[in-house]
Amino acid sequence: MICILGGTFDPVHFGHLRPALEIRQALDIPSLSLLPCRTPPHRPQPRLSAAQRLELLELAVRDEPGLRIDTRELERDGPSWMVDTLRSLRDEIGAKQPLCLALGMDALAGLDTWHRWRDIPALCHLVVMQRPGNDWPATGEVAEWLRGARCDAPRDLRHSPAGRVAAAPVTQLDISSTAIRALLAAGHNARYLLPEAVLQRITQEKWYAD
Repeated sequence: MICILGGTFDPVHFGHLRPALEIRQALDIPSLSLLPCRTPPHRPQPRLSAAQRLELLELAVRDEPGLRIDTRELERDGPSWMVDTLRSLRDEIGAKQPLCLALGMDALAGLDTWHRWRDIPALCHLVVMQRPGNDWPATGEVAEWLRGARCDAPRDLRHSPAGRVAAAPVTQLDISSTAIRALLAAGHNARYLLPEAVLQRITQEKWYAD
């Protein structure tokens, strides 16, 4: 079974890394791949370049064998549509191997705004990072699809290649890249919100310092 977790990682922080490890453990797989986005189609463009964000991500996971980096979106021009990334992965691994996309409950609720979202269940399973207080979508096209797609536990996803949805509880860490950038721009200390090696590199290069 393969699982990916996408993001701009601008910069990467513990709110990305701890849930990624917990998803890996819930799925009982050797590693999970972090997928940095080159050109996010639905949000403002990253402050740092693709190369800078990748450098920070490499520093963040260098001592953690359970987390890897998949750079395919950084290497592809144009908007980083997830459906294209999943199709690329599916072409590599074949039709039978289970493929999972980890995402938050808020992203799941807005899945019907994604480019060709109805193609996604044919390509992968969804693993929803469930934090305290999160509720499943109750109305709309996504909610209707979920009624027939949900399964009880993340490990059940290994029994088919795609098309199912499972929740995996993760630790509530109220950390955001936006808040970290604001701290650094104001000259404040962002220690304990992100890996020390990442913070040292950001400080050395004065990235995010306005």
